[in-house]
Amino acid sequence: MEAAAAKPVFQVAAVCGSLRKASFHRGLIRYAIQLCEGGSVDGLRVEFVPIEPLPLLNTDLEVGGKYPPPVETFRRKVLESDAVLFACPEYNYSFSAPLKNAIDWASRPPNVWADKPAAIVSTGGGFGGGRAQYHLRQLGVFLDLHFINKPEFFLNAFQPPAKFDEEGNLIDKEAKEKLKQVLLSLQAFTLRLKAKP
Repeated sequence: MEAAAAKPVFQVAAVCGSLRKASFHRGLIRYAIQLCEGGSVDGLRVEFVPIEPLPLLNTDLEVGGKYPPPVETFRRKVLESDAVLFACPEYNYSFSAPLKNAIDWASRPPNVWADKPAAIVSTGGGFGGGRAQYHLRQLGVFLDLHFINKPEFFLNAFQPPAKFDEEGNLIDKEAKEKLKQVLLSLQAFTLRLKAKP
């Protein structure tokens, strides 16, 4: 009997729209990494890809077809990934300026977002970042990003019981399970897209 084919391992670039080290959005990414490293989501490898080093978008910084070193590094990480996980905070009914800056740099020619499967998670008050997610999905149309539709992950961080500890780590059991389902959905979607000729 032939051995079963090895399950593919997909590399996921995790991009956080908040720059605070103890932000809840960083906490969501940390837990996603733990799920994959701990074997709860087998076949995904999540890597946090920082956006703090990126300069503000300025095409004058593009010299001889090259981008500034931090931009080149960020673009390479996205290009080499199989999928993208966005942790998307909401500011004024939209996503954050640092995230928009990162998105714009990676969309410069050639657009390294193109044909990537992606998922979005967010947390905050009220709708839990839902408006920002829908705005980000609009950009996905032009960027040729393919977002999973379900499950959606909007987490009200301020409604009891506590969802995060003092260091910004996710502690809510229900939210942990929902985040796991998002990763499993992203994995299945990535597999489907990769299988297409």
